Amino acid sequence: MGSEARKRSRERIREIREKEKRAAKRNKTLLVLGAAALVVVAIVGIGYLVLNADRGDGYEGALAPQVLQEDGSVVMAQEGAQAPVVEVYADYQCPACRQFELLNGDVLKENAAEGRAIVQYRPVSIFAQRPEPISGNSLRAGVAARAAADHDRFVEFNDLLFQNQPTEGREGFTPDELKEWFAQTDPSEQQQEQFDRRVDEESAVVEEFTGDYLPALSQDAAEQIGQDTLNTMVLADLMTWGADNGHDPSFLEGTYTGQIIEATGNAYTRYSGENAFRGTPSVYVNGELLDNDTAMTARGLNEAIASAEPGEVDSAPLGDGGGAE
Repeated sequence: MGSEARKRSRERIREIREKEKRAAKRNKTLLVLGAAALVVVAIVGIGYLVLNADRGDGYEGALAPQVLQEDGSVVMAQEGAQAPVVEVYADYQCPACRQFELLNGDVLKENAAEGRAIVQYRPVSIFAQRPEPISGNSLRAGVAARAAADHDRFVEFNDLLFQNQPTEGREGFTPDELKEWFAQTDPSEQQQEQFDRRVDEESAVVEEFTGDYLPALSQDAAEQIGQDTLNTMVLADLMTWGADNGHDPSFLEGTYTGQIIEATGNAYTRYSGENAFRGTPSVYVNGELLDNDTAMTARGLNEAIASAEPGEVDSAPLGDGGGAE
């Protein structure tokens, strides 16, 4: 990193810490004013302050442009930005991913809007191999986010999915809910119709996958290669085994369901060693996996971005701007 880059990095980190000092001062004042309140109220208030002390500032400005990529990911960045690349792998059924979004969703938006980061959202479905309703929830949400990206509304819809995440183990992300939430992103009538049609088509694919294909594949694999071996296999590897043993996955071809399953498999092979993908949320800055203490705090993520050199996105924009018909 050159001297000018180091200078900018130091200045950015100084700004972050000054902002934190101001926030801490406000929090201290609030605690003093609330000291005479009822004990229960005080406890709740302190808990709220602790929860919010390391969140983003609630960014409400304009979003940086969103560009759908050939692999189904979405890049949010100012045109021509020379900045670190922040990759975010998340599963919409993952509670920890929801927590990351609550803590750092605005951090990503603000850094991208101000040209300090190139944010690449990489939705995956690590829960697709789990029993229903978890697997169906995860897949339906993932493919709906992909459908929203066809209409330049991925980031807005991403927020709504995490805001409405169903409790793990309960059925959620129903087609009707997904359509209703997309309507909240202010689409045109044509965009809404295209989104609704895609959601219905993909929901049928997800139902076939979770109701017929995966149970039969898993049972066969358990009998032929053993449950212990099956428990160590990621879905992509299990499906490869299945294709060689009478379980035809061709119904997934050309679908967003198949695309998100493929993206999940690719996540496990994209990085290796200390940077290997192990689950969600996983946040990388220029290919370096952040530890949880860094990724799950506004200060940690801001400083990781501020201290990193410009990076390069390793995917290509989708030429036709989306998959909508």
